[in-house]
Parts: sequence; structure tokens; C-alpha cells
Amino acid sequence: MSSTMTRTAVAKLIDHTLLRPDATPEEVAQLCSEAGEFGAIAVCVSPNMLPLTGTVPNGVLVATVIGFPSGAHRAEVKADEGARAAAAGADEVDMVINLGWAKSGAWRAVEAEIALVRAAAPRSTLKVIIESGVLTDDEIVAACGAAEGAGADFVKTSTGFHPSGGATEHAVRLMKRTVGDRLGIKASGGIRTAEHARLFIEAGATRLGTSATATILDGFPSG
Repeated sequence: MSSTMTRTAVAKLIDHTLLRPDATPEEVAQLCSEAGEFGAIAVCVSPNMLPLTGTVPNGVLVATVIGFPSGAHRAEVKADEGARAAAAGADEVDMVINLGWAKSGAWRAVEAEIALVRAAAPRSTLKVIIESGVLTDDEIVAACGAAEGAGADFVKTSTGFHPSGGATEHAVRLMKRTVGDRLGIKASGGIRTAEHARLFIEAGATRLGTSATATILDGFPSG
């Protein structure tokens, strides 16, 4: 992606995010207002904040997280979360995979769990968080394959809450090589500057999850 990419174009790649567990409804309302001002594509909030009735500007999507942040919830609970989120107005759901299954190579179970969530929220965009910092390269490829096989729309690097860290250029490039243009790629976790954003977009990210939207956009030319 060109270094001359504009503020408006970058904003359309950003999920303006507030997932702190102590976030207040007032802070979420402010987040939604900011998303409209920035021209962000979506807000991403915790599921207990839904529905966001009357607070989301026209044209801004609502995203939420399920199985978050550990991914260690039962598959049926994740599916129920997905269904409830969709019913409460979530246009997009970002689910965390079962990392224990991933690390043990139980890829059929990982894919089946993703498919269960896909079936529970069929009209919502499904982003699958693989927590790439925990995984080897081979595991990242396998996780992407499981997400694609289960009908996901995106693969996403990270929750931003795991001690292994957030998005890396290497992981995003590997995810891009694996899924090509068939799935979107969301880079999330530790993206705080325009330089970070440009790095991940050029690596193949088609969506960015960040709470530092204002700082990032200030680093791009208007237009």
C-alpha cells in the first residue's frame, strides 16, 4: 500500500476499539461519536455494551468480541454469545479460537467450533482471532485454514490482551500468503502509530483494530 495513503482511506480500515473491562457506557458513547468523526468503518466493544441503540452514527458498523480474551470458553457458550450479539445488533463478531486445541493440533475441533459460531450468527461478519503470538508459523497456517474451512470472513492476529503480544508484520504477511484475497485480515494489538498502521496495511491487513485511532490518522495526509 502506498505511503501516500490518505487519512480517509485509512479510517475506512479501522475498527475503533474499546475493550477495557472497566469501560463505562459513557466512554462507549464517546467512542461511537469519535468513530463517526473519524470516518472509521466500525466500533468494537464488549458484548455487555450491546445494543448500542441511538449511539452509532450512520455508516459505522458495530463489532463485538466473543470467547474473549482467553478463547477457553466452551464452544456452545461461544455460539450462544455469537447468537446473542447478532440479535443485539452486532454487524460483526470477533471470536477467539480455543488455543489449547490449536497448540495440541486438534484442528478439526478448532474448525468445528468456528463453524458452530458461524451457524449461530450467519448474517454477521465473522472474524477469527488466532492469537498469532502464541502460534508457530505452521500453526498460524493451520489456524487460517480452519477459519476458512469453517466459513469465516476474516482472520485476526490478536486480542491485544495476551502476554505473547499483538500483531506482527511477519504474522500478517504469513496470514496473507495463506488466505490470499479469499478472507480479510485484521491486524490488532499494539497498533498505536501511523507507522504501525502503514506497516500492517502494506503487509496485507485489510482491517486494523486499535484504540489509538486519532493518533494514527494524524499521521496520514488529508483527503
